[in-house]
Formats: sequence, C-alpha cells, structure tokens
Amino acid sequence: MVNKSKLFKNKFRFLDVFEQVVLVVLCIALVLRLWPGSFSKLNFYLLLLILSESIGVFLVLIRKPTENISNSFSHWLIAFCGSILPLLVIGGEKQFMPRVGAFLLLFGFCIHVVAKLSLFRSFGVVPANRGVKVNGFYSLVRHPMYAGYFLTHTGFLLAVPSLWNFVIYICSWGLMVSRIYLEEELLSKSQDYQEYKKRVRYRIIPGVF
Repeated sequence: MVNKSKLFKNKFRFLDVFEQVVLVVLCIALVLRLWPGSFSKLNFYLLLLILSESIGVFLVLIRKPTENISNSFSHWLIAFCGSILPLLVIGGEKQFMPRVGAFLLLFGFCIHVVAKLSLFRSFGVVPANRGVKVNGFYSLVRHPMYAGYFLTHTGFLLAVPSLWNFVIYICSWGLMVSRIYLEEELLSKSQDYQEYKKRVRYRIIPGVF
C-alpha cells in the first residue's frame, strides 16, 4: 500500500518545481521581447524592468522547498495571472514624465528588491508558508514587495505611457490585491503569522490599507 503522506509530499514538490519552470520560461520570453537593440535613455526603463523581474525569478530558483504550498486551482490561476500580466507590457516610443517615472521606478525597484532579499530563499509566487518574515520593510507593512511593484508599475507607466500598459497594470493591481488576501488566508493558519498581523496592522500602505 502506498504511503499517502509520501504521495502528498511528492505532489507538493512537483507543484513547487512546476512553478519554477513556468516562471523561468516567462522571464526568458520577457527578455527576448523587450531587450533593446541599442541603448538609450528610453531603453533604460526597459532594462530596469527586465532586471526587476529577473531578480524575482532567480530567488524562486534558489528558494527552499516547502510542503505547505496551496494546491487550489484558483490560487494558482490568480497567482500566475498576476505574475504573467506585468510581463506583457510593451515599450513605448515617447516619454511623458520621464523624471517622475524614473524616480518612482527606482524607488519601487529598491523597495521590492530589498523585500525579496529579506525573504531570500522563502520567496515564491503561489501562496505557501516558508516561514514568517518580520524584519526590515516587513516591520512596517505586511506586503512591502507588492508596494514596490505598485510604485515600479506606476513609474514605468508615467515614463513610457500607453493604453495597453495602463490596462495591463490595472488588471495586475486587481490581481495583486487578490493575491494578498489569498496569501494571508494560508499564512493565517500559522500562530506566528496571527501574532505578526497584530503587530503590523497594514498590508501595503501604512495608515490606509
């Protein structure tokens, strides 16, 4: 008779690896599509966006495995749609507010990269419990990485605006909020995270949300 606990362990490990493979493929597609043929001030925004997404994929590849990852289809769908959509933005030929855009892009980039480095081998896309982080930006808000994404997206949109990118980011932000609630639903099963929520009340914007 097959050991059920071993089957579940193998299932969650497969889902963990599957997530890594999909993200690598998407990241390669992003680089091939957006990598500029020449380097200019306009292409600076594209390169920073590529770097931003590549760091996240790298951390996914080196993360520690977990057996506490969601196996809900809706959770996976929302997580991957939320990750895929920002990879579908396009470069523009005209700038709108390049200085403001560059500031927000760099500021948001620094926030979400530092947040990712705080998670380091605990970073993932699909809701999973790889330990509760409470230091750095995580002592200010519960989801600083998403706050950084919001600033980065806004900065890129202001610097290189287009209707397509606007629609992509609006949809991404809606999915981002959904991902926050799904992650907290899973993490709240841990007593450590329940205590953490009492200490850090806000999710991404202190005093607001």
